[in-house]
Amino acid sequence: MQIETLRIFCDLVETQSFSQAAARNFVTQSAVSQQVRGLEEKFRHKLLERVRGRREITLTEAGVTFQQESRKVLTAYGNLLDKMASLSDTVRGTVRVATVYSVGLYDLPAVVRRFVSLYPEAKLDLEYCRSPRVLSEVNQGAADLGVVAYPSRQEGLKIIPLAGDRLVLVAAPNHPLAQREKLATADLEGLDFVLFERNVPTRLAFDRILKAAGVTVRRVAEFDNNETIKGAVEVGLGVAILPQQSVRREQQQGRLAVVELTEPEWTREVGIVYRSDRALSAATQKFIELLQERDKIT
Repeated sequence: MQIETLRIFCDLVETQSFSQAAARNFVTQSAVSQQVRGLEEKFRHKLLERVRGRREITLTEAGVTFQQESRKVLTAYGNLLDKMASLSDTVRGTVRVATVYSVGLYDLPAVVRRFVSLYPEAKLDLEYCRSPRVLSEVNQGAADLGVVAYPSRQEGLKIIPLAGDRLVLVAAPNHPLAQREKLATADLEGLDFVLFERNVPTRLAFDRILKAAGVTVRRVAEFDNNETIKGAVEVGLGVAILPQQSVRREQQQGRLAVVELTEPEWTREVGIVYRSDRALSAATQKFIELLQERDKIT
């Protein structure tokens, strides 16, 4: 029995999917099924309850024990690899990171370049997706780390706060507010706004801040990403609130005007999330260190 067999079984349990477990380990679904049958034959215990017509993967009592002990073996094996690598002062291994688009596309490129430069024998596997998917990937073990805006506390997950991103008002260059240097929340009253969709964390924060200030705005459009919002603002559909880092290029090109918001509430929280029951590899820890210094990296 090889360590890969244990990893496939644990991935199957975590993802609740033969296809996802197969994809994660670069094997076929048939190979996953064969590995499970091989384990059951070896230990002479049924590990999975198979119900015809149902996709749920249910562990037997023996399966629960096997999965728990297998996870311990995999953790110990990971620690062994890290300790052996530390003997040569070489950082190796793959760091799997899931991040939201607004952080990954604008805040992480410099960090990624620095990581690759410092640790050429390590690899980064980056996935860009929305916040719920990021948390799901971390919970299921498909990602070692998640980097999200407004990280919410969940059982089994730890959060490492990072420096926040300042939110700014963005307008077309010919907008009446484009020449202003600063605005207070009260100044937003009655403005036409291009907003994130309601379930996006930055939109939820926007709604909370306006409600607390007793300010009402007009919603003219809703989108799920920065790029579409910027395009709508540029053609004059309305103004928007976006992370400052995400609009630097358009500001430099004169395509968008950026106005500072005075209240401290207009800072978007950003954090790293990871599973509390997982030991972090040396490569993962090095990546976290660089994330914590991301404002100093260019």
